[in-house]
Amino acid sequence: MQYTMNSDAVATPDRIKLPLHFDPARLKSDLAGITDDAWTAHFNTDGYAGDWAGVALRGPAGATHPILALHPSPTATKWADTDVLKQCEYFQQVLSAFRCPLQTVRLLKLGPGSVIKEHRDHALGIEDGLARIHIPVLTNPDVEFILNKQPIVMAEGECWYMNFNLLHSVTNNGPSARIHLILDCEVNDWLCERLMPSVYN
Repeated sequence: MQYTMNSDAVATPDRIKLPLHFDPARLKSDLAGITDDAWTAHFNTDGYAGDWAGVALRGPAGATHPILALHPSPTATKWADTDVLKQCEYFQQVLSAFRCPLQTVRLLKLGPGSVIKEHRDHALGIEDGLARIHIPVLTNPDVEFILNKQPIVMAEGECWYMNFNLLHSVTNNGPSARIHLILDCEVNDWLCERLMPSVYN
């Protein structure tokens, strides 16, 4: 069923904490099973400084190159789980909690002392029909995530939507990596009811 917006809807917040929470210990247990050679450096080397890398858990069906699995073309329409996800029992449970179609799912790691420079993404807001969800797997108090000129603090196991059409940047000033599980979700009524129950029906 397609989602609809109430005629008296207000502007969607730039960040929303979803009423979902996942076990940080089990998230880290699955993360520990992923080998170092599974990580692929982000292709946009102008957009960051330091260590920014990812592992595809779900991506375009048939993608064989890790960059294409992590960062598919805008024309991709069919999606499939990767072999890495099939080895991660709890990550699979996390994904099954989302009763909406999932496009890409990946782990993104920002190493200590690394920076993702301020930028905007394209068509990544509720109003675009595609919502990007962040679930911190590993973080530290010295990570600075700025969205729309305002900081946002996310704890391990929490679940957050953010409107990435807006300017955002991340700096990891801590001694350890920051790793998030990131889901690109097609917006449907189930997701809207959890994001904005008073606005969508």
